[in-house]
Amino acid sequence: MNDQQLLRYSRHILLPQVGVEGQERLLAARALVVGAGGLGSPAAYYLASAGVGSLVLADGDTVDLSNLQRQILHATDSVGLAKAVSGQNTLARVNPECRVIPRVERLVGTRLEEEVAAADVVLDCSDNFTTRHAINRACVKQRKPLVSGAAIRFDGQVAVFDSRRDDAPCYHCLFPESAEVEEMRCAVMGVFAPLTGIIGATQAAEAVKLIVGCGESLAGRLLLLDGLAMTWRQIAVPRDPGCSVCSADRRG
Repeated sequence: MNDQQLLRYSRHILLPQVGVEGQERLLAARALVVGAGGLGSPAAYYLASAGVGSLVLADGDTVDLSNLQRQILHATDSVGLAKAVSGQNTLARVNPECRVIPRVERLVGTRLEEEVAAADVVLDCSDNFTTRHAINRACVKQRKPLVSGAAIRFDGQVAVFDSRRDDAPCYHCLFPESAEVEEMRCAVMGVFAPLTGIIGATQAAEAVKLIVGCGESLAGRLLLLDGLAMTWRQIAVPRDPGCSVCSADRRG
């Protein structure tokens, strides 16, 4: 690190759990953030400001006026612009040292697997189960840690699914793809603006810890936030030995 970097990241370096070595890991890391909306905005902000060297921001949508209540990567003059490009512009002002790579597309199939394979950590900041399951399958296949978040109305959740660990569950273990799960969209149900900041920032915290290798991740645990009461609950999430995505006999 040069003198400017030592100063920029000095408050991280002062932490014995991070130090120079941990900060260098961040500078060398590549994170994939899928979704540049309510969750992806604060997550990307903190990853860039923390010094993640390369950040892939994937979103095929454009900025709408209704997004601005919570999607802090974007501003009024960004309306109509691709979210990935708007996010790149904002993060360049936050930390020009962070290489932000915009992907103006919905990552699917081979493209999704390529981006997951190239990343050190993946953050699922999407808003639908189809995308979440596709990201999960790609992360299990490529053995990449996945930080998953969701927020609707006043309720949020965060979990880590670390496929590098044979004892860790995957997203499918918690929410089987065949299960009848009600799809809720904030466009219909509404969402409390600060809630997306809390959940997205928590996703960033977990991603930074995974990159640095400090603390204990949320692997095997699901955090649930009631934003009205401002209370957190924790639920243990065991690996499903019969999971069709991550069961041991399908990993090899």
